[in-house]
Amino acid sequence: MRLRDETKELAIREKAMEMIVQEGFDGLSMQKLAKAAGVSPATIYIYFKDREDLIRQIYYEEMQTMSAKTLKGFDPGMPFKEGLRVQWMNRANYCLQYPLRMHFLEQMRHSPFHEKFRTERQNPFWETMNSFVKNAIDRKELVPLPVEVYWSIAFAPLYQLIKFHRSERLAPDWGSFVLDEKILDQALTLVLKALKP
Repeated sequence: MRLRDETKELAIREKAMEMIVQEGFDGLSMQKLAKAAGVSPATIYIYFKDREDLIRQIYYEEMQTMSAKTLKGFDPGMPFKEGLRVQWMNRANYCLQYPLRMHFLEQMRHSPFHEKFRTERQNPFWETMNSFVKNAIDRKELVPLPVEVYWSIAFAPLYQLIKFHRSERLAPDWGSFVLDEKILDQALTLVLKALKP
């Protein structure tokens, strides 16, 4: 029996994410992955049963990492304004620090794997966020909304600003755009105004 090598396992995971982000799920084959990660195909099967298990394990690990990063310093009992600001700052930091992981999770959300894997394991992130929203509604700090409307208003502006930052400019004749805390606060103020009862 061959021993697990954490360095090789990490290289396999990183290259798999990179391939999925660049080429989509169809672009991920175990042969191509082995070559990209500098290992033999047999080595991949030491760590993962098959291609789907590989994607599943990466997804779970990245969801846990993203959840931990976005919940840092956050408490669902916080006042809504304070809690949403912590969420915005944490999410912005995560997305800017880990762009590959952000893109991977985004692709997962829009794939058949998402529904399949999402129900297999509980993530405390959703329970924490549901509690935060419920507390804010109960305290009359947040207008009651369908969850899809809430998430669209609360977080879509943040993710759009992150996309602008990553592309550096919106149009060729416009100046460059750098996302900073002042711009985040400006946008967040408008979002909070929109969500206030």
